[in-house]
Amino acid sequence: MKYYLGMDIGGTKCAVVLSEKSGVAVKDKIRFETKARRGWEAVVDELVSSAKELLSRNGLSKDDIIACGVSCGGPLDSDKGIIMRPPNLPDWDNVPLADIVTAELGCPCKVRNDADACALAEWKFGAGRGTKNMIFLTFGTGMGAGLILDGRLYSGTSGTAGEVGHIRLDSDGPVAYGKAGSFEGFCSGAGIAAMAKQMLSIYNGNTDIPKDDISAKTIAEAAENGDRLAGAIYRRCGEKLGLGLSILIDILNPERIVIGSIFQRSGHLLRESMNEVIKKEALPISAGCCEIVPAQLGDNIGDFAAIGVAKDFAEGEK
Repeated sequence: MKYYLGMDIGGTKCAVVLSEKSGVAVKDKIRFETKARRGWEAVVDELVSSAKELLSRNGLSKDDIIACGVSCGGPLDSDKGIIMRPPNLPDWDNVPLADIVTAELGCPCKVRNDADACALAEWKFGAGRGTKNMIFLTFGTGMGAGLILDGRLYSGTSGTAGEVGHIRLDSDGPVAYGKAGSFEGFCSGAGIAAMAKQMLSIYNGNTDIPKDDISAKTIAEAAENGDRLAGAIYRRCGEKLGLGLSILIDILNPERIVIGSIFQRSGHLLRESMNEVIKKEALPISAGCCEIVPAQLGDNIGDFAAIGVAKDFAEGEK
């Protein structure tokens, strides 16, 4: 039996996972707090030692591992396997992670940014299974995309394909990605909170939105309880989501768009206004063949993302 290793690296937590080649389930896993302040070398040492512990306690050797996949926030150079100082890992300045993992574990290693890795995960194991052309949207703290086109991950010339959060949807609006009115500014956790603060400043009615705890989650809870302002905020977000999706649908003609995080939890608050805009803005022939669905992998997506990177890399090397 052969296995894949995966490493999911975040600013708060990391995970090292083991999966059988023939299965889609995680066989074993070790999680630990990143504690980024201790420096990249200490974190990488714990990633490697955790991988070795997984092999030991499952009676495996390095020869049993096909490949290791890494999911990490960008910027990074996927071709060279170098992590280039992500915002949540400030001292990871050109860390050659793939080379280090290969030297320590004796298996090939591929590094992908987390949006691309999650796209692979949903495509291979989740809501995108069976598709040839699929888009995965993060829609969490930020807005990013991973693109599966013609049955393979598309990364672009410089590895930055899928940065849809930078698209400007309006001349004004919440600022994100350094741009007012951007897709991420309207459709992200921070963007929903920013819209709420702006609307609260001019709203004279009663609302259940807690002014000392304004977040996508608390606004959604208020909307579900019938709060008019909260409902209006999510309708506005849905409209902008529909506009952004219309652009993607017209340009890329996907058969499925898989959306995570906020859409996964609160899609019922967004879908009506989203669909209204798509109906007006997108080409009917393209919109008609595109299904928009929530992600399926939930809180475990990071585990599957890392394994998906390893699996895609190994299959591509054949």
